Amino acid sequence: MQSPESCVIVSCPTTLIADEDEEVADMETSVKAVEEILNYKFIKPKLLEEALTHSSCIDSVSYQRLEFVGDAALGLAITNYVYLAYPELDPGQLSLLRAANISTEKLARVAVRHGLYKYVRHNATALDEKVKEFVITVHQEEQAEFHGGAMKAPKVLADIVESVAAAVYVDCGFDLKNLWLIFRGLLEPIITLDLLEEQPQPVTMLYELCQKDGKQVDIKHWRKGEKDIASIYVDGQFIISASSENKENAKLHAAKAALQKLAFKSIGKTDTEVEPNTEIDGAKQKLHELCGRKKWPIPTYRIEKQIGPAHDRRFICSVQVPIAEGLLFVKGEEKSRVKDAENSAASAMIWGLQDSNLS
Repeated sequence: MQSPESCVIVSCPTTLIADEDEEVADMETSVKAVEEILNYKFIKPKLLEEALTHSSCIDSVSYQRLEFVGDAALGLAITNYVYLAYPELDPGQLSLLRAANISTEKLARVAVRHGLYKYVRHNATALDEKVKEFVITVHQEEQAEFHGGAMKAPKVLADIVESVAAAVYVDCGFDLKNLWLIFRGLLEPIITLDLLEEQPQPVTMLYELCQKDGKQVDIKHWRKGEKDIASIYVDGQFIISASSENKENAKLHAAKAALQKLAFKSIGKTDTEVEPNTEIDGAKQKLHELCGRKKWPIPTYRIEKQIGPAHDRRFICSVQVPIAEGLLFVKGEEKSRVKDAENSAASAMIWGLQDSNLS
């Protein structure tokens, strides 16, 4: 373990765990484990104990004050990094890079990737299920979803990363350079300008693309039970809706779906007319018949994601059809059965094709 002069580098009953076999016995064990992850030996281990204590542990000092410091310290460390790494970028682009690297989605995945969640003391059992489900979701991601994936990241995971960063920062005598040397490895892969251009923020991209075409985007929100619904309109015309337990995630998923649907605008028109964003009964059969009439290959389906524990598993499926103009590809909505998920994908394919002009 490293050890510069100014710093040395390297109870609640439960901890946040992804599996019962991974439960950590005590705080001393947790501190040693996190020091191993950081490759840093604390001068004041109590700082790390504090950083690993959730506010639900009312008899102990929680990580809330450290989280406040860590948020600012990581923000400044990333600001310094992107400023030096990209001397040609304007402040707006630098801000986008900084935001992507310290977002809740990014930091929560850092906590999952390095297993930090296993060492947090807490007295709020409701956190366990959320963390377990998110861990499963992240492990099933085909690529880093730094704007947000199928499930919104629990804020507690990002809080852990910020509080641990603050513990290091304070232990090092508030030395930002040492914080960056110690902590950068945990943040890898750093989101670069190339990555940001390859995977732009869906809501921002939707607005930019429509603005280029002289069109206006309007996103309306409403509640239905425990779900937040985001509906997207372009020049007053309904495009698509998406739902989530969280408003921002609903907007994110709606923007992704809208971009996917609007991509069909140059493909062509089918003779199947449906109301937008409605689940079509027997959509797989209807799509199969449609492809037959158009002399297209038979649609193929694939499970893109499996979400949640085994007793409450949900699926997202895709469907694709290769045609002369290119490959038609679309994902459906999350469903509890594969059959229903495939039907949702088929419905989405028909929605996307209904306004096209193929004969």
